[in-house]
Amino acid sequence: MKIQRFINQHTNQITLITAILIGIGLLGNVLGSRLLYTGAFILASIISAVPILLRAISALRFKTISIELLVSIAVVGAFIIGEYNESAIVTFLFLFGTFLEDKTLAKTRHSIKDLTEMAPTTATIVNDDGSTAESDVDFVDVGDVVLVKAGGQIPVDGKIVAGSGHLNEASITGESKLVTKTEGDPVYSGTILDNGTVKVETTKVGDETTFGKIVELVEDAQDTKSPAEKFIDKFATYYTPAVLVIALVVGLISQDFRLAITVLVLGCPGALVIGAPVSNVAGIGNGAKNGVLIKGGEVMNTFANVDTLVFDKTGTLTEGKTAVTQFKNYAANEAGLAMAASIEQHSDHPLAKAIVQFATDKGVRLDQATAGSVNTIKGRGIQADIEDQQVLIGNAALMADHQINLSPQQRDDLETIQNQGSSSVIVAINHQVSAILGISDVIRQGVVESLRQLKKLGIKQTIMLTGDNQATAQAVAQQIGIDTVHAELLPEQKVAYVKKYQAQGHKVAFIGDGINDSPSIATADIGIAMGGGTDVAVETSDVVLMASKFDELVHAFGLAKKTVANTKENIFIAIATVVFLLIGLMLGYIYMASGMFVHEASILVVIFNAMRLIKYRTKVAKLDPDQLSLQGSELSLKQ
Repeated sequence: MKIQRFINQHTNQITLITAILIGIGLLGNVLGSRLLYTGAFILASIISAVPILLRAISALRFKTISIELLVSIAVVGAFIIGEYNESAIVTFLFLFGTFLEDKTLAKTRHSIKDLTEMAPTTATIVNDDGSTAESDVDFVDVGDVVLVKAGGQIPVDGKIVAGSGHLNEASITGESKLVTKTEGDPVYSGTILDNGTVKVETTKVGDETTFGKIVELVEDAQDTKSPAEKFIDKFATYYTPAVLVIALVVGLISQDFRLAITVLVLGCPGALVIGAPVSNVAGIGNGAKNGVLIKGGEVMNTFANVDTLVFDKTGTLTEGKTAVTQFKNYAANEAGLAMAASIEQHSDHPLAKAIVQFATDKGVRLDQATAGSVNTIKGRGIQADIEDQQVLIGNAALMADHQINLSPQQRDDLETIQNQGSSSVIVAINHQVSAILGISDVIRQGVVESLRQLKKLGIKQTIMLTGDNQATAQAVAQQIGIDTVHAELLPEQKVAYVKKYQAQGHKVAFIGDGINDSPSIATADIGIAMGGGTDVAVETSDVVLMASKFDELVHAFGLAKKTVANTKENIFIAIATVVFLLIGLMLGYIYMASGMFVHEASILVVIFNAMRLIKYRTKVAKLDPDQLSLQGSELSLKQ
């Protein structure tokens, strides 16, 4: 065992020594020294055959006929018939090919290796007396407060209890843009504090953190095999022994021992065995680097065949937060907006918050107008007095109650807002309508262009399933280009629709927020969560879009199709190589050493082909012209 461990640790040195001995042998041939030529090649054959033979014996212990066994038999056969140069070159090429494979495979795992190396190892704990102490991150407990300074790494999941700063959350979301965090905001292990100083109360540590789960999922995903890999594994189980039998039959029929051992070399299924897993690893690594978690080769294969995308609305197609999406101003100034915001700033109602935020974004000073008496009218709105002016904020019914008539233009504007599924708020000052605001859930950035790109990539239909009312759902669908809408649904009704589309023969992917939609995510062929770093999203779905961006969805789908296509290319290359070698053998152009050279070259070709996936990137979706922000006094829909 110690000898085998020593040999395995020094295989690269053995490969180098073999190359030097082969060079000495070739030099002996040039100098006409038969002794130097033969001796160098015999020594090279023996030295290089040892690690290959040890691997073959190890495989046999587990009742596996490996590629190393085929090469070992071929080398021993060549040695017996005195073809020392052939045996030396075959073993060298095999070892050198293995060395190159390891190096190139390491590159395909580069993204995942970078991810694991980013895991924090230490933390600065703040004690009860205010002092600090450096600690291994494994000794940090839930409830502990840790100190992170500018340039430092957040060591735990938690929330900021003091301080503020800008964080790079690329390790979680794949998005390098800095995110502003202040007291009360959540932070995640593995992210970097670009500037500022914060104290973080720990909620999760170690493997339980979002970052820890991401690393675990990516590592597990590499070991989850695609259907192509499973087939190849099963095929290789029977293929490799078959090569031994075929070589034996060829030897018995032809009485040509050299031909028989050449068949063993040509029959090595190296490129075929490695082609699918290396594509899988490269694809998953690409996804991890770009904020997309794809949980294994089988998920990749299924996702590539999806033709129907089913979306939840709130929190998926929209951002799940209300905002003023249309603003119609009928006064010479924006006094109506200022007064409305001044009155609403003390309310916790979502519509009130949206008005206040909109006014703040427009630079309206809320302290210019102070509300006097404020009267809330249930089901109607608010009546208030500001600086001897009567202000009404509410719906059309409130205006009718106070005999305030809307002009034809104002009625048209109100109807347009309502037809788009937005909640309408009318502001009247002294019995004159001053402004009408349309408030709705903000459509998520990039949705329209991303849906177009997904259609180009092969998606046949897009469907919205939502618990919201039909008018609002239909309005959102029309704005972003959803094909079919089913509204006012309970969670179990969403599941029923998913099953309905599956029964029609469609491959269905359901995209939701990973919390309320977990039944549908679990039912669909592929469940996709708009993650945002949440635990539920990471755990329950097949694919997680960590930054909850639609360009990640486009990238994930394109990557899945590209990875599956790449796997098929590698399988074709492997089979074509075997066919080429067999034809070359029959025509007398391929021999043992040249066959091994082509064999190792084919392995490198499939690896380099798979490595193209590492740099795969879809084009970034452009912002839609119809989804830009303020133009003049009118606000169009924002993504």
